[in-house]
Amino acid sequence: MAEQKIRVAVAGASGYTGGEVIRLLLDHPRVELAFLSAERSAGTPVGAVHPWLRNHPGAAGLKFRPLAELEQVDAVDVAFGCLPTGTLPARMPLLAERAKRVLNLAGDFRLKDAQELAEYYPKTAANPSADEFAYYIPELSPSVPESRFISLPGCMAVATIYALYPLFAHGLVDPAVVVDAKTGSTGGGRGGSEQPAERSGNFRVHKLHGHRHTPEIRQALAEYAGAAPDLRFSTHSLDVPRGIMVTAYSTLREGVGSLDVKRAFAKSYVGKPFVRVRPAPKAPQDFPMLKAVVGSNVAEVAIAVKGDQCVSVAALDNLIKGAAGQAIQAMNLVSGFEESAGLPRTAVSP
Repeated sequence: MAEQKIRVAVAGASGYTGGEVIRLLLDHPRVELAFLSAERSAGTPVGAVHPWLRNHPGAAGLKFRPLAELEQVDAVDVAFGCLPTGTLPARMPLLAERAKRVLNLAGDFRLKDAQELAEYYPKTAANPSADEFAYYIPELSPSVPESRFISLPGCMAVATIYALYPLFAHGLVDPAVVVDAKTGSTGGGRGGSEQPAERSGNFRVHKLHGHRHTPEIRQALAEYAGAAPDLRFSTHSLDVPRGIMVTAYSTLREGVGSLDVKRAFAKSYVGKPFVRVRPAPKAPQDFPMLKAVVGSNVAEVAIAVKGDQCVSVAALDNLIKGAAGQAIQAMNLVSGFEESAGLPRTAVSP
């Protein structure tokens, strides 16, 4: 007897993240795509908006609909929120009514501090939701959330958290940390304003101070590792479509050595299928890199220690492990499925 499938809706399915959720779920053995929303593309076939999906047999006949029409279909088991940040709070009454569980990929419900929320997500703060969202990183959360409403981490935030968590969870470094994060163009979403001609063949600053993932990183490490860093976080724009590379610089506490750091990373990620610690990298190609992760739901991490100076590196695909894949990984866990169901482990190259 075939295993029963769950019914899934994707709200905001015409963007890059929504398209990746669709692409991955089309091959998920336990999912039926029941509803896909996109206001400006309502009535349009999925393959016309996401041409890379048009040859998948499962996409035939799928069309986008206005989100309000979710009332007209049977209730779904899971709804993925892929709407632009600031949009979901007003839509939550409908999603809460029609979906048994909501997994949000936007930034609306990540921050718990009201003052930080108002500073970094003013649209969300101006239109608060009564629904409580649990912040969830599958590899670090002690258990699967019982909440119906789950918020997934930001892409650069989670890459940074993977690079720093073992150091702070094991009390190995001083609080002051410098993080340099580099991201591909899809990090700005499908409606990004940066012209391809200006990004092509270029490498430039994105945001040196005040990136909205900064408070999220501090909050997550305080919750999961028990210590919030004194964080300086800067971002840069890469001339690639997708991928994130994070380099974190920290100082080891007195008496801490390279072996302590290696053990902390090994212990932190043992048994975690989608966070891979690179073993004793020596040559540049041994370290995490975009070519090793883009196209997969895998994050690679590695460390290099010299004296009391520690450099930790993480790389992941911002649209998969940093967004759609992470959310599907969460869906698998909260639904009692195999954690890796429907998720790619190998990268795409060249």
